Amino acid sequence: MKTLKIAVIALFTLVLTSNVNAQDANNPWVVGFGLNAVDFNNSSDFSSQVDDLIEIKDWNTIPSISRISAEKYLEKGFSLQLAASLNKIETLENDGDSDFLYYAVDAIVKYDLNTLVGETAWFDPYVFIGGGYTSADDEAEGMLNVGLGFNTWFSENIGLNFQSGAKKGFSPKNVKSHLQHSVGLVIKFGGTDTDGDGVYDKFDACPEVAGLEEFNGCPDADGDGIKDSDDACPNVLGLAALNGCPDADGDGIADKDDMCPNEKGTKANKGCPDTDGDGTLDKDDKCPAVTGPTANAGCPWPDTDGDSILDKDDKCPMVAGVASEGGCPEIISNEAKMGMNTFAEAILFNLESASFQKGVEKDLDGMLAIMNEFPEANFAINGYTDTSGTVSGNLKLSNARAIAVAEYLVASGVDASRLTATGFGQESPIASNKTRAGRVQNRRVEVKVTN
Repeated sequence: MKTLKIAVIALFTLVLTSNVNAQDANNPWVVGFGLNAVDFNNSSDFSSQVDDLIEIKDWNTIPSISRISAEKYLEKGFSLQLAASLNKIETLENDGDSDFLYYAVDAIVKYDLNTLVGETAWFDPYVFIGGGYTSADDEAEGMLNVGLGFNTWFSENIGLNFQSGAKKGFSPKNVKSHLQHSVGLVIKFGGTDTDGDGVYDKFDACPEVAGLEEFNGCPDADGDGIKDSDDACPNVLGLAALNGCPDADGDGIADKDDMCPNEKGTKANKGCPDTDGDGTLDKDDKCPAVTGPTANAGCPWPDTDGDSILDKDDKCPMVAGVASEGGCPEIISNEAKMGMNTFAEAILFNLESASFQKGVEKDLDGMLAIMNEFPEANFAINGYTDTSGTVSGNLKLSNARAIAVAEYLVASGVDASRLTATGFGQESPIASNKTRAGRVQNRRVEVKVTN
């Protein structure tokens, strides 16, 4: 018991004076050896075991190395530990009431609490859960282990460990629930650092060249905060925003990429200025203060007829026109198109006939006047019927009606090459064929501009 007390005092002294370097993927293996103490609580209540933690008078120990362990770091703060311990039980309920051997083999999973709270600089706590096989007084069984502990490291690889846990069996008739505490020396190993930069080779992106931890072991020769492998100018102090290269004129373009390194410009212009913002650099702009296209050396294109269509794009540069006609006067006005639709809607046919109803000639003449006013316009005359009669018959009838309109216009002087006539039968009705008024509307022609 005295030996264990001295070990505990030494452990806490080292905790207060040591720096912590927790077990991690750099040094994934840890072996340990030391003392263990077993405390069989008088209470059968498993939860009451915790209350007995600080009462060491009934702890059972032996004055020699009585516990050995080995563990492997897994990932994300988790480690797997295997341990074997031996003890002699002389106090079960009262001092000296027992004399039997105790041994246990345990496997636990540890979780480093620094993973949650961050490095604590001197204290490396963990919790654990697992199970094992325990033999005591010729009884043996598997037991559940839960508890906590901590490490403190006083060198890169050597430290002390304290661990305390509760064990509960699955059969109350075998091994009684109890607490087990341990204190011992731990040694971690497994990491290699070839270049001696403090970054182990497994995680060192530059294992043969000493570098910095923040750059995974790679160097930063010019000290500008950008590792050499990512530094476009590794030997010249530069800016992080420019991949480590300098920017003399402060325009945000690295000097090596700046066509005008001493004159502030824009990235789009490779570091050169463009005063009028027309995309032509000042050095190439014949009109640097006036916006103009690069194709015209930075000067604006002329618009002789003032129709807002530049002469270079204007098919009729001396006559004002519209964009839809390439700068030439429009082939037909919107008003004329609307008038054509109005006249076409008024052209009615006799039932099941291609002959016009009375009075239609004035509407045909109205269409004729528009066609004569816009001689460059071409037209499609489309004929339609209602659903009376057969589909094939209606198709023929609608074609005949379209032709009748075209023939009237040609006979009145319109060039036949400007017209096409097509029948579509009973397709695309504009009103219901179930009513007389609707069928009258569906017996129609439509005239569309085709150019």
